[in-house]
Amino acid sequence: MRYLVFRLYAPLASWGTPAVGEERPTASYPGRSAVVGLLAAALGIRRDETGRLDTLNQNIRLAVKQYSPGRLLRDYHTVQMPPSRKGQRFHTRRDELDRPSSELGTIISKRDYRSDGLWIIALRSSPGADEGLLDELAEALARPRFALYFGRRACPPAAPLAPRCISAENWREALDHAFPPIAGETKDVLVPAHDMLYAWEGEAPDLDGDTAGVESSDVWDMPRDRRRWQFGPRLEFRRYARGSGGR
Repeated sequence: MRYLVFRLYAPLASWGTPAVGEERPTASYPGRSAVVGLLAAALGIRRDETGRLDTLNQNIRLAVKQYSPGRLLRDYHTVQMPPSRKGQRFHTRRDELDRPSSELGTIISKRDYRSDGLWIIALRSSPGADEGLLDELAEALARPRFALYFGRRACPPAAPLAPRCISAENWREALDHAFPPIAGETKDVLVPAHDMLYAWEGEAPDLDGDTAGVESSDVWDMPRDRRRWQFGPRLEFRRYARGSGGR
């Protein structure tokens, strides 16, 4: 079967999870929403182009290998949130903050990141998708139309994504594909301390035919409406296993 594989490495990445209030947590690896957003940026698809986004989302199947989750980093932001006033519009942020300090409503926002993580992404086409889709995505990732970033604009990639189309028997063989070193010498921070995590869509045996140790759950990262930031559930399978390659 044909797959598109590429890698994601950055000093900082933030893989969004459901968030309420002042807490902005991150998952340890990218989900479907993050990957679809990255592909859309590479293709030059804007967030308001819902038809193109929906088509892209429907035409790909996804698996992820977490080579290294990196370290968890928490960033604290002081945010001033003045209450809105009926019938009043502000032309600048300065105008909005021009009021007594007792009305500013200062809060602390907590935003989590993964520092020095490395992930391998594998894609394959959905049944009925255009046969040239994977080649188009590989070309777009190599020469993206819009700037790529990993979850937040402050998280650009720090190494080439090195996209390539390959033939493999299953998700695991595709995800274990060997990439060129990120630097002249392999960075020690990227050496995994434990077994690697594989996450995939489809059925439990789809990783490599073995269902031992496989767990599953619904994850809420299926894009529904990008303009409203609405997401739905999808079934994801996961397993920790000894891996190889990927750097």
